[in-house]
Amino acid sequence: MKVALLGNPNTGKTSVFNFLTGLRQNVGNFPGVTVDRKVGKFKIGEQECILIDFPGTYSIYPRSKDEAVVYECLSKPENDDYPDVVAVVIDKANLERNLLFFTQVYDLQLPTVMILNMTDLAKRKEIQYDLEGLKALFPEAIIVESNARIKSGRERIEQAILNPPKRNGHCFLENASLSDPEDLRSQETETENRFSKIRKALSNVRIVSEKKKTRSERLDRILVHPIFGYFIFAGILMILFQFIYAFSSFPMEWIDSAFAVLSSWTASVLPTGIFTDLLTQGIIPGIGGVVIFIPQIALLFFFIGILEETGYLSRVVFIMDRIMRPLGLNGKSVVPLMSSVACAIPGVMAARTISDWKERMITIMVAPLMSCSARIPVYTLLIAIVIPNETIGGVFGLQGLVLFGLYALGTISALLVALLLKAIIKTKEKGFLLLEMPSYKPPRWGNVGMTVLEKVRIFVWDAGKVIMAISIILWVLATYGPGDNMSKAGTVAQEKALELKLNKQDSDQFIASAKLENSYIGIMGKVIEPAIKPIGYDWKIGISLITSFAAREVFVGSMATIYAVHDDGEENTTLIEKMKSAKHSDGTPVYTVAAGMSLMVFYAFAMQCMSTLAVVKRETKSWKWPLIQVGYMGILAYLGAWITFIILR
Repeated sequence: MKVALLGNPNTGKTSVFNFLTGLRQNVGNFPGVTVDRKVGKFKIGEQECILIDFPGTYSIYPRSKDEAVVYECLSKPENDDYPDVVAVVIDKANLERNLLFFTQVYDLQLPTVMILNMTDLAKRKEIQYDLEGLKALFPEAIIVESNARIKSGRERIEQAILNPPKRNGHCFLENASLSDPEDLRSQETETENRFSKIRKALSNVRIVSEKKKTRSERLDRILVHPIFGYFIFAGILMILFQFIYAFSSFPMEWIDSAFAVLSSWTASVLPTGIFTDLLTQGIIPGIGGVVIFIPQIALLFFFIGILEETGYLSRVVFIMDRIMRPLGLNGKSVVPLMSSVACAIPGVMAARTISDWKERMITIMVAPLMSCSARIPVYTLLIAIVIPNETIGGVFGLQGLVLFGLYALGTISALLVALLLKAIIKTKEKGFLLLEMPSYKPPRWGNVGMTVLEKVRIFVWDAGKVIMAISIILWVLATYGPGDNMSKAGTVAQEKALELKLNKQDSDQFIASAKLENSYIGIMGKVIEPAIKPIGYDWKIGISLITSFAAREVFVGSMATIYAVHDDGEENTTLIEKMKSAKHSDGTPVYTVAAGMSLMVFYAFAMQCMSTLAVVKRETKSWKWPLIQVGYMGILAYLGAWITFIILR
């Protein structure tokens, strides 16, 4: 039995879906469109049921791609998702507005179940309806009450689905039929007629009027205040990200160390060979590169889930919309952009809450410009090399100001690019924010947990496959070279190491550096050197630019390998000291202030994170957008680095 789950946003539809299906659910997309398709399975006795959770909509007539999916499915019996039964979830406390959509579905003559949800909120607002009178309005529908947040009413819902009503042609609105999606005038007329009849009908079944002032309304006087609301939101964000940084750092370090130990242990117990190298240098680090992001993703969506469950997230969207809209963004863009300061991956995933396609795409396209935590190792290393540890005015540290400037550069650039994309990306949809302020309520931890599990699973299984593939490719390029060039380079380096009387560790690193130069990826570094020389880089930096495509922080590890030992054979020299003393062939320093700042600006702009690209592909359902992202951010990075180098040289 195929069951369509429909309803307005914020009616508790997700709660109904979760408590009916549990963990037996998956997320894909509707055929032919890049709109999420959430499907779950459950059994009622011996009857197998497939539950399809459709996007929330206020009307049967589409104003967005999400709502068009509902229209296409319900209006065409040949559609693959055409249901046997429709279950429409309704917020009992907002019955008048919810009934517009319900009556439209009811008039399609499909077997219809009305789930009167959020009965606790209706009771709190002292809203009551004569249930028998309500049933008389829709004699060919089954009406059941539920409070899905506490899993109340499940048996009633299941029995209604199992024994769907028979339809005999009764309609709420006489001569009702679906209008052409392009015929706006007829839609407006029908909508006005429906609301008129709904108001009249409800006046006969409503028992108690709503209170004058609710608790939510009293709280909103503070939380959505045109001035204080922004300060409150900023404070909440500050606390949220402090928690994310504080609590994710320990498990991330543990995961990083665990995979390093696993890689070393595997290398020690398996016989030497290609398979062992692939496993220890490619596959295990690749898996580690996926798993290490789980703490950040889980914590971020845990907090977002709490904000959403309590109803506060809708208030954030409301107060920020006025600021973001002129830039081509949406109030809902705030959370993804702020999330990207920790990591662009959960930031991109958080953009799913934006219903307008154009605004969602712009948010996804600019989110990686926000300086994420992966850039910190690069910034820290380069600042230590080229920026003196001095203070300005005896108060502000120069190194700290440079770091702040890089974060500010990322934020300003993201907003400016969003403004540019607003003019470039064309769509027939007109951007709007149709928002309901749900009542404040305590979070249901089960729903929060389900959200976290879903986001983590999507990242690990979908993005992880792409990350693994690219990790293996990078390992192959760094491990092999044309002919016997790497072997010869290793032999020459070994003889040189003996001349310099290097210890075993430094000797091994010196040989590895020579082999790397002659590997395919080393050759690629030599090939791109003419292109990167105008912005102050040599072939060694070129190799790091290539290898750090996997992840920006790989730059530091690549530098550690390339600068394995100083040319003069000094031992116990730190990486910073080696890079400070690095010279071009003409004897000039490699890492001048101009070159170092140029490199920092390059990393501030460049899309060098295959994890983010994998997630962008997952969220946009296409390689088109991540490739465009790589292109425009690459151009921006090169031009920004070149201008910086020219100015500071």
